[in-house]
Parts: sequence; structure tokens; C-alpha cells
Amino acid sequence: MARAFEQTIQTDFTDRLDYAGYLDLQTLLSAQHTRSPGPHHDEMLFIIQHQTSELWMKLIIHELRAAIAAVQNDRLEPTFKILSRVKLIQRNLFEQWGVLETMTPSDYAQFRGVLGPASGFQSHQYRLIEFLLGNKDTNAIRVFKHLPTIHTELDEALRGPSLYDEFLRHLSRRGMAVPGVCTERDWSQPIEPNAELVGVIKQIYASPEQHWDAYEMCEKLIDVDQQFALWRFRHLKTVERTIGYKRGTGGSSGVSFLKQAVEIRLFPELWDVRTQIGAV
Repeated sequence: MARAFEQTIQTDFTDRLDYAGYLDLQTLLSAQHTRSPGPHHDEMLFIIQHQTSELWMKLIIHELRAAIAAVQNDRLEPTFKILSRVKLIQRNLFEQWGVLETMTPSDYAQFRGVLGPASGFQSHQYRLIEFLLGNKDTNAIRVFKHLPTIHTELDEALRGPSLYDEFLRHLSRRGMAVPGVCTERDWSQPIEPNAELVGVIKQIYASPEQHWDAYEMCEKLIDVDQQFALWRFRHLKTVERTIGYKRGTGGSSGVSFLKQAVEIRLFPELWDVRTQIGAV
């Protein structure tokens, strides 16, 4: 039986905002430009996979900036919802690799050449997310020197404190003995594990009832770090099953290069403290 059409449903959108107009779908759905002869069927999949990933990354950046602002104002509670959302977006990005994995090596070989030197390494949003989370690399922004506005945005994020840096500064303002090297340093450098800081984090885990918001924040950060590692690993395996050990289109060694990223820990002390908790 067909569903009844309700008479209250709007049907006249003359000079009125409709769904497509609000979402600017004409622009969004006309942005898939295939380049291969034919074009090859799976090129559309490849383009949409990466475009949708970029849209989700745009939202992650939006959320992480809000989280940083909240922590700077000593308000940890709003970040819990934000980081829970970021974790779910990351999980969504992880699952998207499964769609791309339906493309076989022979499928990809049909149009890989049209990419030229284009590569995911050149995703400025991915790089910005890394910087906002503390994985800094001064060399990484060199590939964006031809894009002055983007280069400036990345340089600012590179030289500013990350979400983890701001969390440690927050703990210091609360009177916890966070080492000075963790609260005032060259923010453009990657985070170096600090054994003294592990002791501070251990205090939070030893007395969660006294530090509940900080305790919760530590676990939210671990969620994000773990999801990032899982995403990197899925990326690695997707690339390996699609191109094997060929060199990447952007000039990297491909799978060998991606393997180096799998072991990155964004918040090292939050992982190291687990070895000490409950140890005899």
C-alpha cells in the first residue's frame, strides 16, 4: 500500500529556499570530474571516496578548533561531546576504506596514470588535523608553498599549541606539577615523551573521583588517538592490496612510507601511564 501524500507537505518553492539550495547541491554534485578515457567506471568511486573524506575532515577540523578553544577557557566538559563526535567521524572514515577496497588492482591501474603527481599526502586538511592533534612536521608544509593561503593556515597551526598542549597547560593552571617543558616550548616541534609527565597523569588515574573531568578528557583523547592509528593501518592495507609496493603517485615509497605512520602516538604519556597503573 502506498504511503499517503500529506497535504501539508510543501510543494511550491518558487523564490523560496529548498533542500538543494540550502546544501548547495548543484555545486557539490557537479564537482566530480573524471579524467580517464571512457571514463573508467571506478574513477568515480575513487573521486567520491576522497571528496567525502575531505568533507568529514573539514568537520573534524571544525570540532577540534572548538575543543581547543574550550580547553583554553578551562572548560573540559564541552570537549567530551566534541571528541566523542570526532571519534565517530574517524570510525566512519575507517569504514569508508571498505568501499574503496571493492576496486581491484586492475581497476585502479586503468586510471591511476591520470592522477599525475597528485597524492593524498597533499591533503592540507589531513595535515591540519595532525597539527591540531600535535603531530608536527615542519617539512610537511613544503608541498603547499604554491598555495599561499593554505600554507599560512598550516604554518599557524604548526607554530601554535595543539589540543594536547592546551590540555597540559590546563592541568598546570589547576596546580598539577606538569613539567615546564610541556607548557612552554617550541610548538612547531613534535611532542616528546616525558617520564615526569607520566607521573602527573598517573595521579589523575589513581584518583578519578578527584579529577573526574581530567580523567574523562584523558580517555577521550585516547579514543581519538586509537581511532587515528586504526585509520592509518586501514589506509596502509588498502594501499597494499591495491598497488602492492609500487611507489606512490606523490613520490613517496608507498606502503613502506605509510608503515612509518602506524606507530605514531599522538599523546604518548596517556599510553605510557597504562604500564604503570596497577604495577607491583
